[in-house]
Amino acid sequence: MGQQKSLHSICRWTFNAGKGGFVPGDIRPEWDGKEFTTVDMIELVKKEIAPRLPENVELGLEVHYDNEVNEATAKEIADALLDAKIYLAMSTPGAHTHFAYGGICSLDPHERKAADEFGARTVELTYGPLRKAWHPDPTKYPTMVLWNGSFGYDLASIGIKKMYQNLKESVAKLCQNEARHGGLLYIAFEPKPNEGHPAMLIPTVASALLFWRKLEEEFGISRQKKGVNKEFGHSEMIGLDHVYDTVEELDNDAIVHMHLNSQGYNDGIILGGPGKYDIDHGTRINGMNIAIAGLIQKANYHRWKGHDMQTRAYDNTRQGIDRVVRSILSWEACAMAAEELDETKLMEHLANRETAKAEDLMREALVKAQLAFNKMYKG
Repeated sequence: MGQQKSLHSICRWTFNAGKGGFVPGDIRPEWDGKEFTTVDMIELVKKEIAPRLPENVELGLEVHYDNEVNEATAKEIADALLDAKIYLAMSTPGAHTHFAYGGICSLDPHERKAADEFGARTVELTYGPLRKAWHPDPTKYPTMVLWNGSFGYDLASIGIKKMYQNLKESVAKLCQNEARHGGLLYIAFEPKPNEGHPAMLIPTVASALLFWRKLEEEFGISRQKKGVNKEFGHSEMIGLDHVYDTVEELDNDAIVHMHLNSQGYNDGIILGGPGKYDIDHGTRINGMNIAIAGLIQKANYHRWKGHDMQTRAYDNTRQGIDRVVRSILSWEACAMAAEELDETKLMEHLANRETAKAEDLMREALVKAQLAFNKMYKG
């Protein structure tokens, strides 16, 4: 038997000319969105990233409708994916770029209707011209992720209750629409506590798990293939424990997609963390990631692990490409360390209250992960 395939998806939005705002927006002019298309990005991944990865890694693409893929570009993008042997791993409505007042949960009926139609077009495109770029294994089919970036508010009022009800009704309608197309996609919420509004609907993993249960109770929407896009950094941003998040998600059979990134506060090297803005570093080699890798291994999670990351505001294109490679290899190194960890010995130490010895085992795993990264990166 060959080595288990490891599915990593790369995000179109990582490749941008610059963040802008308080830092340069044009530090990587080669990646300016007007000239550097999604097809160009796929070609770059094929030529400059894929050859640097282990043979067991399969690659996927994550894209927003309609700024990164749309009706005019979808066929060319699907052809480029087939040529590059890269699969469509995730599609998502880029509603936050169009709707500033709640989107599908908006109290403005005109905005809500437009946002509902926007989501329906995303489903149509994913099942339409992008269909031929899906992975041949149905258990690896793409996820439609609903990021809550437009599902927010900045005014405390009784209207929040109505917004939440609108959200339930609109997502139920989206799921019913997707089911009519075949019910083949996985559908996930990506929780986030803030951005693009000071307060958000579906801010945490627990909120997402409860939401799907309410949709099942109120609208009969099956929770099969519904769940959470596990986003490490969004939990870190507000000081939540993303290891325990993983336990909750797995206990509810709810991890259908993952976004591996870090806000940086837990490795003692990169700054960031609770109370900071969304930094989106790539995967870090740290004890928490080794623990999460071990948890999903035991749960037999073999779906997509996305790298929702930003190159640094001072990176050129070469350094930006290198960060993506480093992120993928860092996760693979954490996964290797988790697999080699002596679980029996670890649990024995914990049962005997020998927590310092348990800590030693985890630190040894951390060292092994860094050594494994070094070998893959140099090789």
